[in-house]
Amino acid sequence: MRWRPTPAGRHRGISHKMLTRNLRMLERNGLVERTAHPTVPPRVEYTLTAPSRGLLATVDAMCEWTHTYLGRIETARRRFDA
Repeated sequence: MRWRPTPAGRHRGISHKMLTRNLRMLERNGLVERTAHPTVPPRVEYTLTAPSRGLLATVDAMCEWTHTYLGRIETARRRFDA
């Protein structure tokens, strides 16, 4: 899986600064590999590593659980906050 940041400065509501911070953290933890291409303008690609690919099933299951129970969670929050 490869991904390239968009040059527009924002990607789906995430600031460039926050995106860079998170990508650097993932790289530091060995979850993505960064490849810089010597082009003009500079181009960078990020690739998932084996450990991060191993997390995909877990993350997918957590997303599915969230979609299944989000309505109940929101109801509980409203009841609690009332």
